[in-house]
Amino acid sequence: MKKKPDNIVFDEASQKYNASLKPYATNVGAPAIIATDNITWKNKNILKANKQIEAKYLELKAEYDKMMEELEYNNLVYNAKFNFEPIIGQTYHLYRDNSQNPFLSIIAPDECNFDFIGSFYLNSEQIWKKTSNKHSNVPRAK
Repeated sequence: MKKKPDNIVFDEASQKYNASLKPYATNVGAPAIIATDNITWKNKNILKANKQIEAKYLELKAEYDKMMEELEYNNLVYNAKFNFEPIIGQTYHLYRDNSQNPFLSIIAPDECNFDFIGSFYLNSEQIWKKTSNKHSNVPRAK
């Protein structure tokens, strides 16, 4: 079979002229298709996308780290020795005894000389949350 000239759009498989079916101009007088230079746009948006993804990653990592810290504290307090039933919403204080074993107490750190670890309160979900070292909501011994 004889090859058609380049300016003729002919489909060898169907043996038909299909210039009108193409999504682009096919005749010699059609405007040239010129790809625009979008490297600057790509580079700028790659940088923006990477910054957004990195920021989201850092937020999630910080949240994960905080949750892991809460898990460790929760396990530490629940594994500590105490001889009372803690009340939800109350702050308790965690100490180490002479054998380095943790124990929970209602006695505030400024009222004793125990090895203080931290203050914790039991929330409504039965999770121990670390508080600041202030213990203003703990009743003082008289």
